[in-house]
Amino acid sequence: MALHDKITQLLETGVRDRVFPGAVWGIGDADGITDTGVCGLPDPADPSTAMRPDTVFDVASLTKIVAVWAVIGTLWEEQGLRLDDAVAALLPELADYPLGTVTVRQLLTHTAGVPLRANLRALYGTDRRAIEDGVLHEALHRTPGQAVEYTDRAALILGFLAERLTGTSLDRLAETRIWRPLAMRDTRFGPLPQGEAARCAPTEYNEATGTHLKGVAHDYSARLLGGVCGIAGTFSTLGDLARFQRHLLAPGIAGPAGFGAGWIAESLQVHTGVLTPPRGLFWHPADSTDDHVYVHYGFTGTGMWISPKRERWAVLLTNKLYYSRERGPLMAIRNAFRVLAFD
Repeated sequence: MALHDKITQLLETGVRDRVFPGAVWGIGDADGITDTGVCGLPDPADPSTAMRPDTVFDVASLTKIVAVWAVIGTLWEEQGLRLDDAVAALLPELADYPLGTVTVRQLLTHTAGVPLRANLRALYGTDRRAIEDGVLHEALHRTPGQAVEYTDRAALILGFLAERLTGTSLDRLAETRIWRPLAMRDTRFGPLPQGEAARCAPTEYNEATGTHLKGVAHDYSARLLGGVCGIAGTFSTLGDLARFQRHLLAPGIAGPAGFGAGWIAESLQVHTGVLTPPRGLFWHPADSTDDHVYVHYGFTGTGMWISPKRERWAVLLTNKLYYSRERGPLMAIRNAFRVLAFD
């Protein structure tokens, strides 16, 4: 069976088993997309709307890659920060707070010891500046460098850091330094304008409005912060993510983004030593026994894989329409997709 047919069969199984209602996928190299496909529907309750190659998705935690990681890479390239800089060296106002001792590398490898999960609204209210100050001043969960613990807080902090260092909002930084240079015309933070929201795959049902979220960030923290933060909130398409991935394989080929080969090579290697699971800089090995393929996932069912050694990338976009905290079925499909894409 051809690769395209194997992937189609895999993803159609996910649709049938209600893991997701539909999907858009692509595999490619530095020259572009070499294979792609769609399956299912954005919303089974609306069979008149088809899943399309240019369907817009809430990419959730892929925001950490296409916005935060990429923007931090531009600052690193400009020598505006170094990986082993303590936060207090960059923001002296944090010298007397626990976060001040944490390094940029520890934030990017999820070894900073910052809080794992907490309700930002319950802690700090709804004012964006109060939330930012609260997050930057709060106690650590554990001593930095002791353990690898994935937490949204790391990306939130790095987004705030980039904003304070540059005096520019994260959405503007991502647009001017990354998305516009790479001609990622469908990529932006939400909420989306009405016309663009119409092309967007809906996500979970929102009881407050009686509708599925569509063009509004699935992530609650992103919504609380007006749609723009380091955790989530970005919307994109397969075509735009393909342009981003092409740049990772051949910097400059898709446009003059503000980070290049040095940041990419630095990031796509293990920085956590003997700690497990192994981590690069926000990216991590897709298989702990093979560091040739690096991955990042999004809660809505999105995933990006990159392998400079194999000169290949892959993207899988699905939309979390069905409410479930059970991640096993989705991870099984993601892993099978990766094996097919990179074998």
